[in-house]
Amino acid sequence: MPTNLTQAEILRYSRHLMIPEVGLAGQEKLKKASVLIVGTGGLGSPTALYLAAAGIGRIGLVDYDVVEESNLQRQIIHGSAAVGVPKVESARARLLDINPYIEVQTFNQLFDSKNAREISAGYDLLIDGTDNFPTRYLMNDLAVLTGRPYIYGSIFRFEGQVSVFDSQRGPCYRCLFPQPPSPGSVPACSEAGVFGVLPGTIGTIQAAEAIKIILGVGEPLIAKLALYDALEMSLQIIQLRKNPACPVCGPQPSIHDLIDYEAFCGVPARRDQLRQVNPNLAISAAQLAARMRSGEQIQLVDVRHPIEQQVSHIPGSVNIPLEHLPARMAELDPGRPVVLYCRTGERSARGLNLLVSAGYTQIYHLDGGINAWVREVDPGQFEY
Repeated sequence: MPTNLTQAEILRYSRHLMIPEVGLAGQEKLKKASVLIVGTGGLGSPTALYLAAAGIGRIGLVDYDVVEESNLQRQIIHGSAAVGVPKVESARARLLDINPYIEVQTFNQLFDSKNAREISAGYDLLIDGTDNFPTRYLMNDLAVLTGRPYIYGSIFRFEGQVSVFDSQRGPCYRCLFPQPPSPGSVPACSEAGVFGVLPGTIGTIQAAEAIKIILGVGEPLIAKLALYDALEMSLQIIQLRKNPACPVCGPQPSIHDLIDYEAFCGVPARRDQLRQVNPNLAISAAQLAARMRSGEQIQLVDVRHPIEQQVSHIPGSVNIPLEHLPARMAELDPGRPVVLYCRTGERSARGLNLLVSAGYTQIYHLDGGINAWVREVDPGQFEY
């Protein structure tokens, strides 16, 4: 029987060829298919690995970040030797090592409304490996406007979600979440933590859904939302309905092109931009240490979760988690300088903006967070 698979590929995919739902024709479909994965972190890692191993002919990888030590607990596509390397390049090398018979394209840049159409052109499916709302809404709208499925995934500590949003056969992401959460109300993995194996579970389900759609077999999670809880080892499937008033996939849409998703969500897509504050209100670890040694009566406020204090802390600080700060800001003396700190400076920057808007004037945040304090002032504690 004629085929565009080589003898080497026949051997490689032999276990697929034995499955009636795949077979030779199905494997050829996988080879002809193309998938764009936005994000090569926790979710993108297992998704990309299994799609490459399955023989997806062309895989696109989009990410703007570099590999860090803290990624390796869950982002299994990267190794220790790749620390400091752009994630897309690290991932590309790993995918081609797994399967040299595929093509891997890389885009070492932020995926936004200006470049999304160009980057995604020619790809059959869009897969979500992101951790921010602006990019999720962007991917959803792009999928609706171009008539492609969008395979959604999300993780938080021990819980994960998966769905296939295909507006031609069911609801889209906006049908389920018409409005983004208020800025700062949903912490990212860098703030809340994530169970290391959880992205593997959710990302593998995303890969499975992509393969099912390409093969045209089984029942994809269209109009369904899978809710996974690793602690309870439970999986719930919720039926979803199309929203007739959806502004992008409804019968009378108001969105006809990609918009400014950072403005829509009220937050930047890049997490390193979340800590941007008035530079006059940022204090370095060295400056803080000098002011403390001088005897200045500074109120140190740790806005992290209490469990994080087991790793490191600044002596004399009071713990007020960021989510509790609005209700507890009255505990702070407005007549004394206040310095907020967290792990890297993201949460403390948001807390600073909150207190400034509440009228506090002697307010600062520790630039670089407790990790900068450990590096520059107290190396006897741990970075994390």
